[in-house]
Amino acid sequence: MDQYIGKLLDNRYEILERIGIGGMAVVYKGRDHRLNRLVAIKILKEELASDAEFRRRFHDESQAVAMLSHPNIMAVYDVSHTPELDYIVMELLDGITLKQYMQKKGGKLAWREALHFITQIMKALSHAHSRGIIHRDIKPHNVMVLRDGSLKVADFGIARLTSSAQATLTQEALGSVHYISPEQARGSHIDARSDIYSAGVVLYEMITGRLPYEGDSPVAVAIQHINSIPLSPREIDPEIPEALEAITMKAMASDVNQRYISADAMLADLEEFRKNPSINFDYTPADLLVTEGDEPTQVLGANTPSNVRTQPAHPPRYEEQDWNRSRAPRREEPPRPKSKRYEDDDYEEVRGGNSRLPIFLAIGAVALFLVGMGVFLWFSFFNGLGGGGTSEYNVPKLIGMTVEEAQQNTDVVKGNFQIVVGNTVDSSLPAGQIVSQDPENGRNAQSGATITVDLSNGSDAEEIEEGLMPNLVDRDKRIAISELNALGYSEEQGNLEIREEASEDVTKDYVISTDPRADTKLEGVDKVTLVVSTGPEEEPVTVISFIGMDAQKAKQDAEEMGLTVSSMDEAYSADVEAGKICWQSIDPTTKVEKGQSISFRVSKGPDPSSEQPTTEPTPPPGESAPPSDQPSQSPSTQLKSLSVNVNLPQDRDTVTVVVTVDGQEQYRNTLPTVQQLVVVNLKGSGEQMVSVYFDGELSSTRSYNFG
Repeated sequence: MDQYIGKLLDNRYEILERIGIGGMAVVYKGRDHRLNRLVAIKILKEELASDAEFRRRFHDESQAVAMLSHPNIMAVYDVSHTPELDYIVMELLDGITLKQYMQKKGGKLAWREALHFITQIMKALSHAHSRGIIHRDIKPHNVMVLRDGSLKVADFGIARLTSSAQATLTQEALGSVHYISPEQARGSHIDARSDIYSAGVVLYEMITGRLPYEGDSPVAVAIQHINSIPLSPREIDPEIPEALEAITMKAMASDVNQRYISADAMLADLEEFRKNPSINFDYTPADLLVTEGDEPTQVLGANTPSNVRTQPAHPPRYEEQDWNRSRAPRREEPPRPKSKRYEDDDYEEVRGGNSRLPIFLAIGAVALFLVGMGVFLWFSFFNGLGGGGTSEYNVPKLIGMTVEEAQQNTDVVKGNFQIVVGNTVDSSLPAGQIVSQDPENGRNAQSGATITVDLSNGSDAEEIEEGLMPNLVDRDKRIAISELNALGYSEEQGNLEIREEASEDVTKDYVISTDPRADTKLEGVDKVTLVVSTGPEEEPVTVISFIGMDAQKAKQDAEEMGLTVSSMDEAYSADVEAGKICWQSIDPTTKVEKGQSISFRVSKGPDPSSEQPTTEPTPPPGESAPPSDQPSQSPSTQLKSLSVNVNLPQDRDTVTVVVTVDGQEQYRNTLPTVQQLVVVNLKGSGEQMVSVYFDGELSSTRSYNFG
């Protein structure tokens, strides 16, 4: 049973059904009762939610992404971070992923359609990069295609968590590793150009119908991103315009310095190509090559293992040829005893008749490859498994320092921590001092980790200097706690108490009042109390009887009471006239919370096919009824059997199925959903309502005639 379906989160978001499962979260369809709209709710998986550091980063980065606003980026409406649950609320999109769209089209798109899609992806990246947010996981699976042909990029800012949560490239990472940039595969520093590389791979896949690199394992694919050069798109399909090929290959350059410097730069070329498809950008295949100083990449690229599909490049050869001639097929051609590319004078001099030099070179290359592979795997993957490869340091307390003081802090220097300024907020600390930090002090973080700090704008600095209690009313609880921590009051020390109260006027998680009050001298104050709002206190709703009420009126009254009408099915009823409510899922006088779902059945009138009960003939006066071997029972009360097919849900592994006949349970069993269908034998008489429940949730209700 899915524990979240049917729940109401924060007295606002009702979870209706599960619609998808990702690498780190489960996505549900939900309803925002405050704004009366359908939303998508992404909840962290339980195995990740147990990691406090992961949950904190999930919350903080989701909040940053919520500030993005662009027509090609999936909107984030809300972010919740509580000790019990972490989730984000996003817009619910009516569409399919770009990957699914490509599969429906046969795996390959017309280049004009690909141009339309990649332009929208780059516009989304341009907006995010301008606000300092790198996606880190651009792939067709994270791009939604809507019915109007527009695109929306999803999972902005969340993908970085996935990469940090995985120490190795396992089979689970295979979906993303096909689009990973070389610097991500190495574990090197990444920037916005990493997203450009991934977008280039997406464009490559759209116009060719295939991925640039494939292998037997994620590691094999990752190594190819570092060392190999893919077949040029026109080798696969000569109909692809040369300029679009040039844009694709420049975006996918292994050397980050040879790629587009920004999403805007790539957008400019895409726009020029759209205006003039025959334009020549003068980008050459040499632009794809890494610089000569990148020795490990050259060694690995020259000796890729046999299980990796190789596509090596020879720099001098590319420089001597033009773009078209360099596209001579390097795969799927008959083997030849002697390749023409090696019949030049230089090679003949090296060969020198029966010289063994080529053999020694081959042995040396293999040895270098094995050494390079071992080093690469150790530092990129295995070193993280034991936790010994990356040192962890205690995060120091930076609150009250300036950025310059924080950067010079001994613990910051020792841990090689990077100080990044987040927001400037109202605070009673002097202007420029750190109000809050992420991660908080006392936590452990890896060497080189980023500490994001919020700075004070100094709006209430005088209160600190005078030793007065700052005015924290109507302030965010987190900021209030940070300011009190700076004054020496904290829950850890026992001199700060936080109480929660319902409030009709103060927003949830904002301060209602403080003790002592604002402007009170703090000298001699041993304890400070913060009273924090939990939002309006909602009284329970007493459900009334809707039986016999007009269907539209019942729906309107239920919603005015604060209930959510989840379904209004039709059913035959001999007791209630057509168009009126004949059944409700919640009994009258029951008290429920606002937002609770209620289902109705609307009468269709008497069942025209129902059999009329027959009556026994009345014996003449003075005669008794003839004897009978059967018990006296009218046909209307005789039970008859009926087999009902129940289709099992496919969004879970097992399901508990309960089937009731007019509210009386007749079947209960826990089944594996792989069998897809179960046949249930029921008993009843006349017209009966049969209801099917999956894991305690009503799935369907239908009228059956047992006559």
